[in-house]
Amino acid sequence: MKDNGFGEIQAQLIERKRRLSDTLNSGKAAAGLAQLLIKVDAALERINIGSYGICEVCHEPIERDRLVADPLVTFCLGDLDKTQQKLLEDDLNLASKIQNKLLPENNIKHGGYEISYHYSPAGPVSGDYCDIVLSKNNSEGIFFILGDITGKGIAASMLVSHLHALFHSLIDLNLPLVKLMKRANRLFCESALYSHFVTLICGKLNGGGEVEVCNAGHCLPILIRKDGIVPLDSNGLPLGLFHQSEYTVSKFYLDREESIFIYSDGLSEARRDEEEFGVERINRIASLNYYSRPVEIINYFKSSLNEFIGNSTGQDDLTLMSIKRME
Repeated sequence: MKDNGFGEIQAQLIERKRRLSDTLNSGKAAAGLAQLLIKVDAALERINIGSYGICEVCHEPIERDRLVADPLVTFCLGDLDKTQQKLLEDDLNLASKIQNKLLPENNIKHGGYEISYHYSPAGPVSGDYCDIVLSKNNSEGIFFILGDITGKGIAASMLVSHLHALFHSLIDLNLPLVKLMKRANRLFCESALYSHFVTLICGKLNGGGEVEVCNAGHCLPILIRKDGIVPLDSNGLPLGLFHQSEYTVSKFYLDREESIFIYSDGLSEARRDEEEFGVERINRIASLNYYSRPVEIINYFKSSLNEFIGNSTGQDDLTLMSIKRME
């Protein structure tokens, strides 16, 4: 079978075909799955003969990000009729509203901590996951989560919703953080397509300034102390790669006025021409903000980023989070 530059999509379609076939053979298939299997077979055949990714109307290449989000599309956006365009627009707007409803309360003050965040999708929806969860079993416990799913568009936003439900369910079980992460990884592996994974930071703020952090392959968080900054190492693989991945937890204490700054790669990899915003710049800005409150740190980074990128386009999803011990 030919690849034609669509090897990853081809593997995704083969996996979909396997799952559909297994479901149909089990006798428990829902209506419409047989037709979906026909569409998957047709897409695989188009890859085989070299016509995959070509619009059936204008015969030009279909937008790559649309194929990644939905490997069964056969038309360019420009060749959708007005009714189809309106339906697509309505779906995106609804998805955006749903995603915004899942965001946590901002500028939280709880248990001696203050937390602020900024969440900015590159398009109507985002592949970044941002959450703050107050533990029901511990009045002082606060979970903070920031993740970045591979890919963009509706598919990535659906996985963000899935992660939201997954973590909220696991946090209610009052598991130790390392077990929570291990179980989250296994459940994500079982429910997501093999082509999708998520880099993610999950941490817990306890009483007395004790902090636990597990970094599953994400951008390194920054601990902002009075005498300088300390990048916190990554100590695990991204979620969704291997069922049996092991995770470890870093533990440290925040003194009063000390902060943690977390971000997605929409900050570090933002570009102006051939130059990246970069980790060195992030560390330098963080080192200047020991006395700043979380919302001020967020605003400082936003203004620095806007100044850097200017009129540049095509930026990625952006999520920033700042956590400060106030008492």
